[in-house]
Amino acid sequence: MLTELISRAASPEIPEQHTISFGPRRGIYMNAADRLEEQGDPLDNTTIDEYETFDLFYRTLCAVMYNYAPMSGHPGGSISSGRIAQCLIFDAMDYDLARPQRRDADIISYAAGHKALGLYALWALRNEVARIAAPELLPSEEQFQFRLEDLLGFRRNPAASTPLFKKFHAKALDGHPTPATPFVRLSTGASGVGLPASFGLAWAAADFYGENAPRIHIVEGEGGMTPGRVAEALAAAGTASLDNIILHIDWNQASIDSNQVCRDGETPGDYVQWSPAELAYLHDWNVIYVPDGFDWQQITIAQRLALDLHNGQPTAIVYRTIKGWGYGIEGKASHGAGHSLCSNSFFNAVDMLLPKHQSAIPHCDGAQRCNCGADTTVLEDCYWQTLTIIRRALEERTATTTALAARLRASQKRLDTLDRRPRPDSPRIDLAYERATSVAGRTPVELALNFRTKTTLREELGRVLSFYNRLTNGGFVVAAADLLGSTSISKTGESFQPGFYNRQTNPRARQLAIGGICEDAMMALLSGISAFGSHIGAGSSYGAFSAPLGHIAARLHAIGNQARVTSEGGAYRPFFLVCAHAGLKTGEDGPTHADPQALQLLQDNFPLGTMITLTPWDPQEMWFLVSAALAKRPAIIAPFVTRPPEAVLDRAALGLPSAALAGQGVYALRTARGRSQGTIVLQGTGVTNEFVTQTLPLINNAGLGLNVYVVTSTELFDMLPPSEREKIFPEAHQAQAMGITDFTFATITRWLRSDYGRAHSLHPFCHGHYLGSGSGSMVMREAGLDGFSQYEAIRAYIRDLPKSR
Repeated sequence: MLTELISRAASPEIPEQHTISFGPRRGIYMNAADRLEEQGDPLDNTTIDEYETFDLFYRTLCAVMYNYAPMSGHPGGSISSGRIAQCLIFDAMDYDLARPQRRDADIISYAAGHKALGLYALWALRNEVARIAAPELLPSEEQFQFRLEDLLGFRRNPAASTPLFKKFHAKALDGHPTPATPFVRLSTGASGVGLPASFGLAWAAADFYGENAPRIHIVEGEGGMTPGRVAEALAAAGTASLDNIILHIDWNQASIDSNQVCRDGETPGDYVQWSPAELAYLHDWNVIYVPDGFDWQQITIAQRLALDLHNGQPTAIVYRTIKGWGYGIEGKASHGAGHSLCSNSFFNAVDMLLPKHQSAIPHCDGAQRCNCGADTTVLEDCYWQTLTIIRRALEERTATTTALAARLRASQKRLDTLDRRPRPDSPRIDLAYERATSVAGRTPVELALNFRTKTTLREELGRVLSFYNRLTNGGFVVAAADLLGSTSISKTGESFQPGFYNRQTNPRARQLAIGGICEDAMMALLSGISAFGSHIGAGSSYGAFSAPLGHIAARLHAIGNQARVTSEGGAYRPFFLVCAHAGLKTGEDGPTHADPQALQLLQDNFPLGTMITLTPWDPQEMWFLVSAALAKRPAIIAPFVTRPPEAVLDRAALGLPSAALAGQGVYALRTARGRSQGTIVLQGTGVTNEFVTQTLPLINNAGLGLNVYVVTSTELFDMLPPSEREKIFPEAHQAQAMGITDFTFATITRWLRSDYGRAHSLHPFCHGHYLGSGSGSMVMREAGLDGFSQYEAIRAYIRDLPKSR
């Protein structure tokens, strides 16, 4: 059993060392070297020779790519993980090279996005193997192939105009992987997000296919496991028994700044005091330790052992490697750096395959400093000449390409034989999108609200999501930061099995436990669930935490969706980033929680169409807003919902327009009769309810003629045709409008076209400080956002307005 040594500080009082063992675990621990001794070698010598030949090409290509990028990428980790990934694509995985989009196929996900150089090298060489020895396996459409020519686009912008990049229609390959690359399902690489997002893929595959689900193979390094969201995600996957996950950990001990990332035996780590095996085992994972991560036999038996484990727990294989092995630069020095352009050390690194004086690889005189990098066209030509030499060399290795092509065929055949099919009662998420496009201004009977009752916005969001969940047979899955009931997101799963999801014991539950109070991992994992394409994830916490902590996951999800749609077509796959207990109405919790700043992180902060924020004020608007957002299918939907109950108003009796207009994103709450004395723009539950219930009667009694607009979704409004936007909210009305908002001043200024209107606007920080604690009404009063304060500000705005003209 793995143990953790806890050493007390050396002192006369406590000189001894104590040991504590892990408690009972469902996961087990194995050493691949021990199993090799018991079971014998899984590979014969001929196969080893084929693998060695291919790996030589792979390591050479990694060096070449870094050299000609120029000098960009991460060669060290790409090389140390190379044999791990090669064994996966040629032995362990069941997939179809001809059809990268097959949903039933096993997935390899590079959570370690900085290893993109290696991913691209491996993909290109695999394509070459098929081109040479199994052309029938290549996708018929060029966009779904990853050709050697595409390496000309490594870390290149799509606007690049060098001759060969354009001639070969090379793909512009991002510095970290995105779904613009075939077989890549996620955008990864940003501070640990790739790991929980990959776990989300695994959850969705497990739920959609049931027992015969695809395996999700995830490549990561120990440095990539140090972010807090990774520990959160490991806890979630172990707790949920996601046994279709196999995590491949390239433990090379080197990061950007350290050559001793983790504790290693008696030697403390620079960053953390666990080993990757201990961390995984702590979270109830199976752990298979590979002492030599470059030994083909150990790698292969470990991966096959993982496939044969059926104890219901996810598996981590920990491979001891050396970053930059065989490259000539090792450890942290090879993380994001390598040999100088066309230097002697570069030629030494590729000498085994491409001897400098026996191949036609372009090079400068060793006595001179290479200057080909000064001309991008010359550099590109040198790069392509070198790639062509590698291509010819591989074409000469017919035994290797024939054998590896046979393995690609076998993988395809295994996948076809498995005949994976969605479970009979699997979700139908397409029904949600169909229903969302046919709202037609009517609320479903079961969601209708009675006037003169009270309800919360958060509860109505939960009820709307529950409606769609029943419609789709469980297509919506939710999580919260220990706030399922508090934020009412739990209502989404009320028609399904109660309790938290567990793949073995409670597989029909729609609630996930993601490590407890863990917004970071929660949003990333739910984004991965949505990325698979069969579900919609929804995560909830205080808006003060959801928006900032979920921002990276949301941004990567938007990047990934945009890349996939650009390269493959189709539509975005949304997830809900719920900002609950939003704004000043959570005043009892104080300024640490009652945060008006959260909306500014999301609204107008993403490319149009990728993010839709929702800022309803009336519970009756929720159905129309959520449905309008689903119909638009952005990558992220971010509803801002408050905690206290709100009255269900008889809008018709009050002379207010239909709640269905909220789906436009902006609508006229009232229009001035006769000559307008000004325009008011409202956004947020708190200020708009105060305005309708307190300020508006005062305005009516005073006979003020005002145009009043409510903003319920900036992005939904922006997605309307210009002519419709002008009809709803004329620019002439924005010319001197004043704003009143629950959120920061920056979120309302886009509607206010004059300094005068902005100067008279109201927002939570008008007095230049964070607000205090207390009931929502008291905090609103402190901010000057209560009904009477609004009225006084509006009177001042009207009084001075003629003088400004």
